[in-house]
Amino acid sequence: MAREDTFAEAREHLEGLTDAELEARFWELSRACVDPMVELARTHTSPSIERSVLMRMGIDSLTCKTVVAECEARQLLGHGVGQVVLVAMQAWGVDAPAAAARLAAGEGWDLAEAKWGGAR
Repeated sequence: MAREDTFAEAREHLEGLTDAELEARFWELSRACVDPMVELARTHTSPSIERSVLMRMGIDSLTCKTVVAECEARQLLGHGVGQVVLVAMQAWGVDAPAAAARLAAGEGWDLAEAKWGGAR
């Protein structure tokens, strides 16, 4: 059974767009697809989920507990504790366990709060 080719018809509304406009349209549609998933993750996380994420990044249990508790106190949990650690990793040029250890020791919270704000 031959498939009817509908490509020409399906792309008619895109014909007049430039490459830059097509790219902008792509990112607009991508955000429309991803935003509900991001919101769901933000509103449906918990300290135990966030500790699990950090443990999969190679961070020990006690450090995970400290970093997650501090993220929760600073109202950063919904951004993902893994992202908080990632921001610190990138700023300091270290691996995840080293960044988490520094965060657990109280260092670098200004990095996360500069990016996302926070309660304090």
